[in-house]
Amino acid sequence: MDEQFVGDPLIPVVATCDPARMAAGEPGLPRRFLWRDQDVEVTAALRSWRETGPCWAGSGERYVRKHWYEIVTTLGTMKVYFDRQARGGPKAARWWLFSVRPADTSPAAAITRPTESVAR
Repeated sequence: MDEQFVGDPLIPVVATCDPARMAAGEPGLPRRFLWRDQDVEVTAALRSWRETGPCWAGSGERYVRKHWYEIVTTLGTMKVYFDRQARGGPKAARWWLFSVRPADTSPAAAITRPTESVAR
């Protein structure tokens, strides 16, 4: 099935966040999220990348705006991101579900589906 744009906020289960990544100044990718009242478990992180932008004060520096992750979950493969400058104050959503490719539930797909983390 094709990848579908979603654009919904995610609620991270804070106790499942990776503290080692947070110590390095990155968001700790949670192992569980709540999305549309569903518990979504992250079973593998396929890849990660950063989106940068220019300094808003006018200097020539560039800053990380978003941390992106492609993850395998109990609902399929998802692209999620952490917004470093969330708009809307301190209670604004920081984790977002960008897109989802639903899991293939055929028996053949179960054989090839990743079950452990590949990369952070």
